Amino acid sequence: MDGQIYSALNEPGVGWFAMIIIGLLAGWIAERVTESDHGLLGNLLFGLIGAFVGKYLAEIVDIPVFGFFRTLIAATVGAILVLFVWRKIRTGR
Repeated sequence: MDGQIYSALNEPGVGWFAMIIIGLLAGWIAERVTESDHGLLGNLLFGLIGAFVGKYLAEIVDIPVFGFFRTLIAATVGAILVLFVWRKIRTGR
């Protein structure tokens, strides 16, 4: 290999540790934007789920997501959407 970090599908990406940091940051940002309070583990879970949702949405509109900052942006957008849907389901509206 050439020293680049590759994900499971041989695309440039971030490692596991960086993904945990991204998940925590994205979950925390989404928590602040949606005015939620779900703790550190909730931030991690919503951030990681948001990363998958954000990457999927970016692929739909043909925006490449790689590297720390692009992954963080995609994860944050995804986490905000996931939290919005989660809150709608929980409140029953």
